[in-house]
Amino acid sequence: MSTDQSGGNAQEIVDHPDAKRRELMEEIRTSSARAVMLHQAVADRFGLNATDHKCLNFLIKSGPVTAGRLGELTGLTTGAVTGIIDRLEQAGFVVRERDPDDRRRVVVKPVKEKIEEFDRLFHSLFRMTVDLLQRNTDQEIDVILGFLKQFNAVSLDAMNRLKA
Repeated sequence: MSTDQSGGNAQEIVDHPDAKRRELMEEIRTSSARAVMLHQAVADRFGLNATDHKCLNFLIKSGPVTAGRLGELTGLTTGAVTGIIDRLEQAGFVVRERDPDDRRRVVVKPVKEKIEEFDRLFHSLFRMTVDLLQRNTDQEIDVILGFLKQFNAVSLDAMNRLKA
């Protein structure tokens, strides 16, 4: 059984007497697993691996960044990020360009036409997600959003602890 940093173990929540919390934990685990599988399938479609694909997502969201900044955003080492950028560049998804504000620096920039291919692939999932969110009140969205922000922070912290 895995033990978390607080001294408890993951089995505790699975065995938690509160059925709603148990159900929620199981749905989180299922969602996480399905997300990994979905993004692997997307990566396969484009000849990438899942890590490269998700790093590309960070680049799309952040815009042009240095390799160092991409490492900060993803929590990956500079060596890993360099390999990822090399593969993404070779596949035509990114280009390296001189930073217009500091010619000594190089930024990595997503290639718009290739990103549009991803957009087309995700369009139906995006549309279904928007439709699903429309079913919730603003108050419900606030609760979901608050939980996801906290969960993402906890996940990032857990990742960083694993790497320490």
